Amino acid sequence: MAAADKVGGLDMAAPLPAAFAKLGLATYADLLLHLPLRYEDETRITPIANVLHGQLAQVQGVVTHCEVQYKPRKQLVVRIADTDGELSLRFLHFYGSQTRQLAVGNVIRAVGEARGGFFGLEIVHARYRVVTADTALPESLTPVYPAAAGVSQTVLRKYIALVLAQADLTDTLPEAVRKQHKLMRFDESVLTLHRPAPDLSSGVLTDRVHPAWQRIKFDELLAQQLSLRLARQMRRALGAPVIDASTDLVDRLLAGLPFDLTQAQQRVWEEIRGDMAMPYPMQRLLQGDVGSGKTVVAALAAAQAIGGGYQAAFMAPTEILAEQHYYKLRSWFEPLGVEVVWLSGSLSKKAKQSAMDKLSNGAARLVAGTHALFQEQVSFAGLGLAVIDEQHRFGVAQRLALRQKGVQPHQLMMSATPIPRTLSMSYYADLDVSVIDELPPGRSPIVTKLLTDNRREELMRLVRDKCRAGAQAYWVCPLIEESEKLQLQTALDTFTALSAALPDVRVGMVHGRMNSADKAAVMAKFSAGEVDLLVATTVIEVGVDVPNASLMVIEHAERMGLAQLHQLRGRVGRGAAKSACILLYQQPLSALARARLKIIFESTDGFYIASEDLNLRGPGEFLGARQSGAPMLRFADLAVDTELLDAAQQAADAMLQKYPHAVELHLSRWLGKRQEFVKA
Repeated sequence: MAAADKVGGLDMAAPLPAAFAKLGLATYADLLLHLPLRYEDETRITPIANVLHGQLAQVQGVVTHCEVQYKPRKQLVVRIADTDGELSLRFLHFYGSQTRQLAVGNVIRAVGEARGGFFGLEIVHARYRVVTADTALPESLTPVYPAAAGVSQTVLRKYIALVLAQADLTDTLPEAVRKQHKLMRFDESVLTLHRPAPDLSSGVLTDRVHPAWQRIKFDELLAQQLSLRLARQMRRALGAPVIDASTDLVDRLLAGLPFDLTQAQQRVWEEIRGDMAMPYPMQRLLQGDVGSGKTVVAALAAAQAIGGGYQAAFMAPTEILAEQHYYKLRSWFEPLGVEVVWLSGSLSKKAKQSAMDKLSNGAARLVAGTHALFQEQVSFAGLGLAVIDEQHRFGVAQRLALRQKGVQPHQLMMSATPIPRTLSMSYYADLDVSVIDELPPGRSPIVTKLLTDNRREELMRLVRDKCRAGAQAYWVCPLIEESEKLQLQTALDTFTALSAALPDVRVGMVHGRMNSADKAAVMAKFSAGEVDLLVATTVIEVGVDVPNASLMVIEHAERMGLAQLHQLRGRVGRGAAKSACILLYQQPLSALARARLKIIFESTDGFYIASEDLNLRGPGEFLGARQSGAPMLRFADLAVDTELLDAAQQAADAMLQKYPHAVELHLSRWLGKRQEFVKA
């Protein structure tokens, strides 16, 4: 083996230590982009006499005293001195070998935060090493990397030094592209971040505004944009059923609706109809605020598929939402002679088999269901359209599983959580996006009010009066049974308390642990007006549509996210009656909870709320990173790097057209083995 393959006794032919996996490091190449969180300046020695209380400093001195003390607890205390002063090093946890390293007469270089002790300044658990009087100081700032148990800074620095000595830092950006966007060279950026010069401000580096960081963030965004564009190209090459709109089923469905489409609904329907007539799979995201009428547009797409001789499937993340779709679709399609079936995990074996038989032999042309739709034993006679509601709640693998049930069916994803522009440009750049930006006429504006928990009795009287006047109300609680940790009011307790306090109000309850038949029975009674007040957990967050419900009470609103609060609020205001949403909260409020409640109180604009939510939570949480399957950005911040994202989009288009050889090199560096998954 060549000597160049080893640095500091480490061997690049050997696998990385297993503990590195905790940091997401699988290969030596990954270490190249394992970038520092911050830096410490070990390029200069501070005379002991100049060290201040609370200062992070590096000192050097000769050991004048080394002693293991046993009171008040066992500890190692060392005194070091330079020409101007003396300082203590205190170790509460130590090894016997340290007493030999720190023997009297040895020269020690130590780094740590100084503070006042019994005998003057001291550093507790200093990072130190034995040196000689002429040991050279480092020529760059010392990086502090993201670390984990079993992976110390010392180990990381050794391995990263090995990689930097061997790595191919060839620029993957064509020179013309790099110069156009005024970016630093890749090799210069990486070396600057791992080994910054002493005169560089560590603040500029840690705030990620230095040109070296700009280049790294640009490259990351570029890799994302390239992978999404390639995914789009690959999908378009697959081929899909060409389903034109000549069928009369669409016209018959429109004629049977008790309302007219809004202009926004008509516009997005034209976009979807055009997609389905193409010979490649539609991959469209249909966005619309709560109550904007996305379901009827999806139903028109289903009618086009069914009229063209194919089947259509509606998939939703919860049984309540899937069941709402089922009843609504059945009311629209069965009068047209189209059989609609329902498929969920809670069905009896016999009912489930009956539904699956109808799907496989083609008797049923339309199905609504939960994730049960993509189980292996479910087969379709000819699936032409898959509609996925609340798509961000499903993982990539789940969405692909449903798509594979047909010969590349068209796919329409719906979301009532509006996607801010920067997320649309990044994580959804491979999708066509349609937006319903208009509410149907006759919807009443929703008034939002904030109440502290100590006004509960006053609120209960308001609910009673509303119900006596013929209105209906929701009372939403976050948990269904007591949690000692959070001590939140539960749906069960609330149901009992409200039933007792409001004897002349018909109170019902639904929660996630009820079986589907019981849930359906309660929801049917509420929809029919036989239940005045529905106590529920957040299972009613999406899809529930009861026009007579005009009051929403949300318990412990301070514990819920903005998207969830907005979704819940959208369950009212669906009829002509004046509607209100009352957010009940407990003091004291955290800064984050206060910010959320202020936003939801001041606005009913879903896009504004989503944008603010992104700013508060970041894209990982906003998207539900673990479920979305989207490769999360490690370095770029969409809240502040919008200009870089714009530039990365331009560069991605240019590279795919003019520099295809550079595309593969860039994706290999940034995505490696993940590239194939991203393309899927």
